[in-house]
Amino acid sequence: MATSRKPIRAAETSENQTVTTLELFFDLVFVFALTQITALMAHELTWHGVLRGVLLIGLLWWSWIGFSWLCNLVKADEGSVRGVMMAAMAAMFLIALAIPEAFDDLPGGLPGPVVIAGAYFAFRAMHLVLFWLIAAGDRQLRRTLIRFSGSMLGASVLLLVASQYDGWTQTLLWAAALAVDYGGTYLIDAHGWRFRSASHFAERHGLIVIIALGESIVAIGVGVTDLPISWPILIASVLGLAVSSALWWIYFDATVHYGEQALEQAPKETRTALARDAYTFLHFPMVAGIVLLALGLKKVLEYVGDTEHHHLDDPLKGLGLYALYAGVILYLLGHVGFKWRTMHRLSYSRLITAALAAIAVPLVVELPALAELGVLTALLVGLVTYESIRFAQERDQLKHHA
Repeated sequence: MATSRKPIRAAETSENQTVTTLELFFDLVFVFALTQITALMAHELTWHGVLRGVLLIGLLWWSWIGFSWLCNLVKADEGSVRGVMMAAMAAMFLIALAIPEAFDDLPGGLPGPVVIAGAYFAFRAMHLVLFWLIAAGDRQLRRTLIRFSGSMLGASVLLLVASQYDGWTQTLLWAAALAVDYGGTYLIDAHGWRFRSASHFAERHGLIVIIALGESIVAIGVGVTDLPISWPILIASVLGLAVSSALWWIYFDATVHYGEQALEQAPKETRTALARDAYTFLHFPMVAGIVLLALGLKKVLEYVGDTEHHHLDDPLKGLGLYALYAGVILYLLGHVGFKWRTMHRLSYSRLITAALAAIAVPLVVELPALAELGVLTALLVGLVTYESIRFAQERDQLKHHA
């Protein structure tokens, strides 16, 4: 039922709220943006370039996360909210279009770094104003939003200042902007936020993980777009798909259910802090890890398919190899933190697999690129197999008899 005391037309969500089609449509812009970031890092495959890519992922994540909280309180596809969602999509699309020029402006046209800073401010301002309007009558939430606006404005100003510099100065200003945005939000008392539907929040974050995994699959295809199909390409593609499938299983076989259950059972006084820590912060390394994996998969496919520039026995070295393995390590560590925060249990199997992947990097550095991918696939398949057997009864109980 539409709320009568709000200064805008908005319909409150229920405790069993599901994700709306408009939210899914909203996420399509982020699919494009993640693809742009992967291409940018592949084009500038240096430590500096990858760092800049991670900063861009952080910018996108913090943009997306704001509307995940807002649409947990009001329905995205009803009343005035859907118009703001559409306008925010336009701002995010501008950011995605400008990603190739996020740090190095191309000759002619508008300055890319300024476009990103301005579109980011517009996106965040729309989120803040809409949140303020639906918070009418809730003094505590409005006080929290006032505190929140400080970090948002500080980050936007730093991004605008960064647009006037280049090189490491620009990169460090970007890092400072994200530190202000993330740090300011974390320091705000979580009790001031509002949280209504555990099912919606868990589903919303599960879908953004699916979107990121979709980018890893897209990277496989993009890596061989202009290359003739061959057996090495087929084998590498199947291995890459197996890696993405294992990451899907690691999250959706049980983690998604444990997270939702923890949110539902958490006392009202601590639920917002749990949602903030487990989802807003600890899902970021998962998404960033998947994007880094996508970069590594893209480079592997280039190595095994481009016979003019590479031999089949050439190893994938340097940042391509590090991104491939570090992406998986970061993803697994995100899961370890998530499980600890939601269940207060340490996931030894995932922690050990992350450690084995780190140990494997110097050991596989001289192997052909296809074999390097094969070793990573074997580690993840081993983890999935172990957990399927070890926790079979517990997970069956979780999914079917809870």
